[in-house]
Amino acid sequence: MTETPALEAVVSRPEARPVLMFDSGIGGLTVLREARVLMPDRRFIYVADDAAFPYGAWEEPALKAHILSLFAALLQRYRPAISVIACNTASTLVIEALREAFPGHPFVGTVPAIKPAAERTRSGLVSVLATPGTVKRQYTRDLIGTWAQKCHVRLVGSDRLAALAETYMREGFVDEAAVRAEIAPCFIEQDGRFTDIVVLACTHYPFLVNRMRKTAPWPVDWIDPAEAIARRALSLLTAVDGEGAGLRGEEPDLAVFTSGRTDFATRRLMQGFGLVVPETAGT
Repeated sequence: MTETPALEAVVSRPEARPVLMFDSGIGGLTVLREARVLMPDRRFIYVADDAAFPYGAWEEPALKAHILSLFAALLQRYRPAISVIACNTASTLVIEALREAFPGHPFVGTVPAIKPAAERTRSGLVSVLATPGTVKRQYTRDLIGTWAQKCHVRLVGSDRLAALAETYMREGFVDEAAVRAEIAPCFIEQDGRFTDIVVLACTHYPFLVNRMRKTAPWPVDWIDPAEAIARRALSLLTAVDGEGAGLRGEEPDLAVFTSGRTDFATRRLMQGFGLVVPETAGT
C-alpha cells in the first residue's frame, strides 16, 4: 500500500508515535480494549497477520523468520513508540529474537499467566489452555518450573478455539458443543481436589470466556492477562516518551491486515473497536 502524506507525517513526529499492537488475528483486540482504558489519548496501530493465520500450522524456524521480517517492515513504516506482541504463540517463540534484532525498540510480550495462577490456586490443580505451539514451547515449561513447582499444571493445546473465536467475533455465533470439547481436558479431579484455575494463554480465548463458563463442568477462575499486558505497555511507554507525549492528534487508529483483504464482517468488527481499515489493508 502506498503511504499517504498525511499518515507519513503523523507517524514521523516523535510526539505522535503510535503504539503498535500485533497478533496473528483478532485476538489482540482483547489487549487493545484494556490498553484503551489505560491510555485513552494514545494512538494505536493494530496489525493482524491474517495472511499467516493460524500460526500453529507453521514450522517454528519459518514462523520465526517470517515474524522478524514482518517487523522490519512494520517498524520502518509506522515508527511506533513501542510494540505489543499480543500473541502467546509469537511471544514464546520470537520475543527475545525481536529484542535482539531491534535493540533500540521496546517490545511487550504475552506469556502464559502461570505465576499468578500458582499464587491464586487453592486446590493446586491449574490448567493452561493454549495453542499447540505455546504448549510445546520450552519457554512455557520454564515458566512452570520457575513459578509453579508446587502445583500440578496441565497443558492443554487447542487446535480450534482461536478459529472459533474469530468466527464468533465476526458472525456472532459459536458452536457451544465445540467449545465444550476443546476445554474439557482442562478439568481434572485428583484425590478429591478439582481444577480451580484455567489460564487463558491465547489472546483470542477471552472472547469465548462466557461460553466457556456456560459449558464448563464446574466453576473455575479464568485468568485473562490482557489488563496486565496493557499495564506493562503503559509503564514502558511512560519510560520511553514521558508523561503526556505521543498523543493521537487528528489521525485515526488503524487496523492493518497483512493479507490486504477484509470482508464486511471484519470491517464492521474493527469499526466497533474504533479502528479504521485503510482501503488497502496490507503492510
